[in-house]
Amino acid sequence: MGHTLEEAQAAKDKAKQLFASNAGVGITKVDDGYAVKVNLRNPLVDKENVPTAIDGVPIQFEVVGEIRKQ
Repeated sequence: MGHTLEEAQAAKDKAKQLFASNAGVGITKVDDGYAVKVNLRNPLVDKENVPTAIDGVPIQFEVVGEIRKQ
């Protein structure tokens, strides 16, 4: 079973603290649950030290270029 929206929202708040300086952080639907979506300006340089999940909620990364509020 996937993660609930509430779990993803809690993980999103933590992800904002980690990635906010160079990324847009949101939530995305995956299979039967939710994940944190991190939109990056540039590819990650040090991928080894980047978490793939927060509190068990998976993180999806995508390089999108310039980050703008919608």
